[in-house]
Amino acid sequence: MKAAIAIVACVLVAGAFMAAQAPQRPKPYKVVFDLTTDDRQDQTAVLRWIGEVASVNPENEIEVVMYGRGLGLVVSGRSTLADDVKQATGRPHVSFRVCEIALRNQKIDRSELLPNVTTVPDGIGEIVEKQRQGWGYIKAVAH
Repeated sequence: MKAAIAIVACVLVAGAFMAAQAPQRPKPYKVVFDLTTDDRQDQTAVLRWIGEVASVNPENEIEVVMYGRGLGLVVSGRSTLADDVKQATGRPHVSFRVCEIALRNQKIDRSELLPNVTTVPDGIGEIVEKQRQGWGYIKAVAH
């Protein structure tokens, strides 16, 4: 009987040790990327970062807010990375938001945006609100 108890105890301790050694997924976080440039290197970097952030933890919340010249990434017929954007918007917890003020200023209609890209009334206001809610902030500049 004592031998059986000792064996069970060893198995439990070994199981606890192995569980402690297993890699732990980091706690999910939320990040907003601020994209205001039509520079392909910056746009490519944002798309790469989305993949990297999502690969660390698929539950991470990622939002890309575009205003100024950043809109070029998500306008049909203008974006040179449209397929990459479509792939990114297909991920759970990833969103692309375009400033409606920038749309008006650049005379771009919402219907010209790539699928699954939505708008916000004010891109800067969206970023400020995300920061108030505790989101991390990254200005998208790769160089």
